Amino acid sequence: MPWRRRFQVTVCGKKGVVQVSSKIWIKESFGDRLFLGAIYVFLCCIMIVVLYPLIYIISASISSPEAVTSGRVWLWPVDFSLQGYIEVLTNSDVIRGFRNSILYTIGYTIISVVLTVVFAYPLSRKSFYGRTFFMFFILFTMLFYGGLIPEYLVVQKLGMLDTPWAILLPKAMAVWQVIIARTFFQSSVPDELVEASEMDGCSSLKFLWYVVLPLSKPIIAVLALMYAVFQWNSYFDAMIFLKSEELFPLQLELRELLIVQSDSGANMDIAEQQRREQLANLMRYSLIVISSLPVLMIYPFAQKYFVKGMLIGSVKG
Repeated sequence: MPWRRRFQVTVCGKKGVVQVSSKIWIKESFGDRLFLGAIYVFLCCIMIVVLYPLIYIISASISSPEAVTSGRVWLWPVDFSLQGYIEVLTNSDVIRGFRNSILYTIGYTIISVVLTVVFAYPLSRKSFYGRTFFMFFILFTMLFYGGLIPEYLVVQKLGMLDTPWAILLPKAMAVWQVIIARTFFQSSVPDELVEASEMDGCSSLKFLWYVVLPLSKPIIAVLALMYAVFQWNSYFDAMIFLKSEELFPLQLELRELLIVQSDSGANMDIAEQQRREQLANLMRYSLIVISSLPVLMIYPFAQKYFVKGMLIGSVKG
């Protein structure tokens, strides 16, 4: 805007100084306008860079296989077709992977949020003996990681290979989420409230259930969203620890499906091989859209808690 407003007028009365709003117009300099215009141009460029891949993926997913393979799709759909979605939704492996991913995500989120809250709340209280040692211990695990081979051996010795527990338990609690939750509890649950509950005879578990958790909806929403997105998008642990196809999550089913479709045309004629490659390219975009829908549907409901919880849990402390 070429103009800027300033509001401030001081009026002296019997009861002291009173602030009265008034309009004072100040013209912006050419340098300010140029700087503001450059910011708008830069933000528009960032928006285009972010939106173009999303628009392209959606457009390619509803275009014909020939248009996608030939490169004719660059912004808008070409030869509208839902063949990619039909092939994906009628594939039994994809449906099974979708169901497994939903179960893994729900179970993993519940376990992770419960463990994080139970572990982070005692660390936020000054009366908890040894909290410095435990905090150093979890920070040490954040800086130094044993590696994939020790993790695989632990999962194997515990008998969790090729079971859902290999997906749910090994990474059920993240250090960064514990730090965020601990900082939130420190800033939102004062020590005076804890002391008052103790004087009334309230136990620690009752105080956590009836007082802390109702006050911690923002941070619980943040933790649930973080853990759910992480589990929904992960496939490496399933690729390492799972062997039965009945337990494969959606992301691993997508990987297997695309690899099989790309490599299965070795003994086919040229026309059939070309058709398979075109269909695989189309399904790639349709699968991306379908696998992204659950996260996009959940985020709007948790957005208000997400912003509040992240600010309280990460800025202070």
